[in-house]
Amino acid sequence: MALLATDAIVLHSFDYLESSRILRLVTRDGGVRSVLAKGARRSSRRFGSGLDLFAQGNAQMYAKPGRDLDTLSAFDVVRSRSMLAEDMGRFAGASAIAELILRFGREAADSGLYEAAAESLDALAVATADEALTTTLASAWRIVAELGFAPTVDVCGECHAAIADDATVLFSHASGGALCQRCGRHAQGGRVLPPDARGTVRGFLAGAAGNPLSDAATRSHQRLLREFLAEHLTDGRPLRALEMWEEQRW
Repeated sequence: MALLATDAIVLHSFDYLESSRILRLVTRDGGVRSVLAKGARRSSRRFGSGLDLFAQGNAQMYAKPGRDLDTLSAFDVVRSRSMLAEDMGRFAGASAIAELILRFGREAADSGLYEAAAESLDALAVATADEALTTTLASAWRIVAELGFAPTVDVCGECHAAIADDATVLFSHASGGALCQRCGRHAQGGRVLPPDARGTVRGFLAGAAGNPLSDAATRSHQRLLREFLAEHLTDGRPLRALEMWEEQRW
């Protein structure tokens, strides 16, 4: 077995047999991993609080070729993020972000995705109730960008012509983003995106949440995100955590 020592964040956890636990992690050097923490339910001395949801730390795991499940031997906590469990809006947002990473992340070194996950969860942990929805939107778009599926907002998704900052555009999911006026006339469906909304998406892709959006604007941006994910990332299975985050208000 090969030892992998890497920074890691716990994104999902469930009990296994009588004394163990299976975790889903996003790691800096190994991508998204599934690990078995033997005896984790029987004694807390070995892993401490390291197996708490959204905890971040230094993980050591043994991987064997041909196996989908690594063996976790140690997890030293650096950050626990207990604040995420203190507010339903923050927790729902963190769960939606975790779902995106776990569903579409790869089992390969990806420091950019790991950093995006860590910074997104940090931002959510300190977000107020009014900020949580907008912070989650910004985090979700940043994750989409790190996965390599960022939509175009400043150039046409079809002809690649530059689009003026003050232009109202048609956002075509099928075309991968904003369309210039000429290409927009021939597009089959899409959503009209005024300059301020396009600027908001531009900021989201860079990880900047900005000021909290109004309720109407939030719902519009949630719908835009959901439709884009359905076009480019989903594999037919529902994104339950993302659906719950979008449908509920706390």
